[in-house]
Parts: sequence; structure tokens; C-alpha cells
Amino acid sequence: MADTRTPQQRRHIMQSVGTKNTTPELTLRRVLSGMGYRYRLHAKKLPGRPDIVFPGKKKAIFVNGCFWHLHGCAKGQIPKSRQDYWEPKLRTNRDRDDSNTRKLEALGWSVLVVWQCELRDLSSIMEKVTLFLNNIPEKRSTQAWKSNRLNRRTVSCDR
Repeated sequence: MADTRTPQQRRHIMQSVGTKNTTPELTLRRVLSGMGYRYRLHAKKLPGRPDIVFPGKKKAIFVNGCFWHLHGCAKGQIPKSRQDYWEPKLRTNRDRDDSNTRKLEALGWSVLVVWQCELRDLSSIMEKVTLFLNNIPEKRSTQAWKSNRLNRRTVSCDR
């Protein structure tokens, strides 16, 4: 499949993609503030620099874009053009995410990943964050949680 943009247009688009204060991150921050939570941003001393940190609770939240972190939903697929470039790049992102999560857990931190597509349902996110921050296990089984966590590509976001 050919790219619909010129190389100059594509370059401009890609350069404008930020790593901090993204729209999904700002959305979650608004939700958390509205729920009365106070947090820190982009903790430089923690592996992976989590987007949102609750130091007193030792809880970290990463807000991941579905495309950049290969979520597996409709937005999280490897592009059909230039697969030789995109596949290793995006898989490296996912591997780095897994490594940072393991490092944080080894330091005694709990980690939650919130996906861009999940932010379409704010009531569900509010419940998920509340359960996470209050150490309440999610309703689904532990086995299903581990399976989804280890194999993110199987997760569906068709809401």
C-alpha cells in the first residue's frame, strides 16, 4: 500500500508527535484530577519515566498510544507500507515497555497501562484506575489478566 502523503508531509507529521502531554495523557489526567487524585508527572528517576506517578502508593501509570506500542486494536497494527522499517521499531517499543514494567515491579512499584482506545469509555477508565489505586483486584480472572498482559496483540478494543 502506497503512502498517501509526500515524504515532506509525512516527516512533518512524524516530527509533531510528542512523547509528553499527549491528548490521551491529558484526558486521563483530567479524569484523575476530577476524581480528586493528586499525582506527579514523568518521574525521571523511575525506569521508563511513567506518565503519571503516585509516589506514596508506589503506583505508576503509563498512557500508551495504540499504534506506537502495538496494542493489537484497530489502531495498533503495523502499517502495510515500509514494514521492514516499522515492524522492528514498534516491536522494540513494546519490548522496552515490558522491560520497564519488570524493572518497576522489581523496585516494588505497581504498574498500570492505559491504552489510547480505552479512553473512549471514561466510566470504565475511572473504575479501572480506582481499582488499581485502591489495591482492589479487577473483576476478570488473574489468568485472563496475565494472558492479556503477556500477549497484548490478542486484546480487542472494539467498543
